[in-house]
Amino acid sequence: MVLEEIETSLIMWFSYALIPCLLVDGVAVLPAPQNLSVQSTNMKHVLTWSPVIVPGEIIHYSVEYQGEYESLYMSHIWIPSSWCSPTQGPECDITDDITATVPYSLRVRATLGSLTSAWSTLKHPFNRNSTILTPPGMEITKDGFHLVIKLEDLGPQFEFFVAYWKREPGAKEHVKMVRHGGIPVHLETMEPGAAHCVKVRTFVKAIGRHSAFSQTECVKVQGETLPLALALFSFVGFMLILVAVPLSIWKMGRLLRHSCCPVVMLPDTLKITNSPQKLISCRREEVEACVAAGLSSEELLRAWI
Repeated sequence: MVLEEIETSLIMWFSYALIPCLLVDGVAVLPAPQNLSVQSTNMKHVLTWSPVIVPGEIIHYSVEYQGEYESLYMSHIWIPSSWCSPTQGPECDITDDITATVPYSLRVRATLGSLTSAWSTLKHPFNRNSTILTPPGMEITKDGFHLVIKLEDLGPQFEFFVAYWKREPGAKEHVKMVRHGGIPVHLETMEPGAAHCVKVRTFVKAIGRHSAFSQTECVKVQGETLPLALALFSFVGFMLILVAVPLSIWKMGRLLRHSCCPVVMLPDTLKITNSPQKLISCRREEVEACVAAGLSSEELLRAWI
């Protein structure tokens, strides 16, 4: 019994190895790919199928799709996939081909040289609104007292609703919409010593659906020790500037005054010891006034000459 099973298995393997292609009406054809399915997550759509195996040979596959418009208005034409016609692997990224939220039919066939298999068609048309939406990855950082978040870039069709709040009883939850991922976004200024929490979910306008919220993440800023020290140093520096600047201006003024207008000590012979009235220049008609001012007869005579 066991020997018969082994013999049967060997015969089947030998036949499969030597005659990989089927004969239909005397013409060799390849078996068609089987088990077509679409895996769709976060608007990334991948068509997969079971590979056609021919020992020692490389099988190529062609993928075509047909949307609602092609089916109703273009005589049921099929359009080759932009990335998978042909392809060697048993999968095809059809994200760029699925451009509308309508049912799409998909089909695959195998090719080996001049041999071509029949088309295998996806059992149920695919609609992108069935995609599985997952919460995005996020990175929360602190920039001083600023709460900053960076979200996973899921593509241009995604928007993000970020909820954040201070972790305390009765705290109000704030929501901010972020239109693009991959770039840091400031949420709010945190209070020292308080924990601030964040969660986020995606929204895809093209299909009108959103994901569940991500796990909540919280960050905390330490107390005010460092800011108080910085404030103290800043105050001391400001006071030093207030004192040093006027003092420097006064010192520079004195230096400039002594440099431009130095003080010269006059000899005693040039100093004025008598009344300044004796130095008045008098005209002839003012002789009497000058006499009243205390001029001597000799000085009066000199004034007349």
